Amino acid sequence: MRLLITGSNGFVGKNLRARIMEQYKEWEVMCFDIDNTEEYLRESVAKADFIVHLAGVNRPKTEDEFITGNADLTARICGYALESGRNIPILITSSIQSDLDNPYGRSKRSAEEKVFEYAEKSGTDCYIFKLPNLFGKWCRPNYNSAVATFCNNIANELPIQVNDPERVMTLLYIDDLVDIILECVKGERQGSKTDYCKAEKVYTEKLGRIAEMIKEFHDMREDYMLMPLTGLAKALYSTYLSYLPKDKFSYKPVCHKDQRGLFAELIKTETHGQVSISTTEPGITRGNHWHDTKTEKFIVVKGTASLKFRNIFTDEVIEYIVSGDDPEIVDIPTGYTHSITNIGDDLLVTIIWANELLDRDRPDTFYREV
Repeated sequence: MRLLITGSNGFVGKNLRARIMEQYKEWEVMCFDIDNTEEYLRESVAKADFIVHLAGVNRPKTEDEFITGNADLTARICGYALESGRNIPILITSSIQSDLDNPYGRSKRSAEEKVFEYAEKSGTDCYIFKLPNLFGKWCRPNYNSAVATFCNNIANELPIQVNDPERVMTLLYIDDLVDIILECVKGERQGSKTDYCKAEKVYTEKLGRIAEMIKEFHDMREDYMLMPLTGLAKALYSTYLSYLPKDKFSYKPVCHKDQRGLFAELIKTETHGQVSISTTEPGITRGNHWHDTKTEKFIVVKGTASLKFRNIFTDEVIEYIVSGDDPEIVDIPTGYTHSITNIGDDLLVTIIWANELLDRDRPDTFYREV
């Protein structure tokens, strides 16, 4: 596969190139961007088996650049493809704004028409996508993406401005778009000579709620609360993290320390409980309590421990010896008082998952010696 990508240094181009670089190393990728010559473009089109045309202009210095950067460039690519006589499929990323009667919309609509004309003349199915608002890693903030701007500013402790919180945004995540493009290149999607192609996996959400979600990601470092990461939230969270300042990748949790060791909460959720970490000094025992409804999972990742259990209505003591050298997950059943003792010579480190958050008014924790 010899693939030509125009706009290869842009937001979509970088993400597409990164995926190809890792998953399709056998492909020959030719990259065209603003610094390349017209002759290079002509030669690359003639050699290509497939053209992904991403290059375009959306923030010109003059309105004339809309035509030269969108319609005219597309026309030249189509012309070079016809000259080659090789019936090369072309995929173009257009915009839902091509329906608007403004300079940008008219230039994008003209580019679409050039590709439809090429498909008809060449007899080759092509792919024209009218894309909604794109977001994801490497998207330029303070340019033409509200999501990129919100993520960048909130991650960098800068103010944001939400002009219309009720405005409903239609969004497409960059990795989903890359999936679509690759399916087209590999022939797994049907193109057309007359119709637009569709990106199925889009999200709709109010602008104000998008800003709130990104703020919640920021505040997680203070309260450890993480919303369910599905759908749009998952994609937004991945995007937000990519805008963190280079010196802010890490943060310190609140650690509760005493002579036994330390305890720190790592992640808390309303629906899936919380994850914590505990350290225990040699010879020290923690626990000796039981729960009505709260359940936990323990996994020792360093050191050696004795986990003991006893049904509160019996005298039988059950013991598990666990070690970080051979990790195993231990469930803590309800109705069993339990304890963990560091029986090794080194610090014991245990990761703990609880199925619910701590309710200080009803902690569901009752002291009883094992």
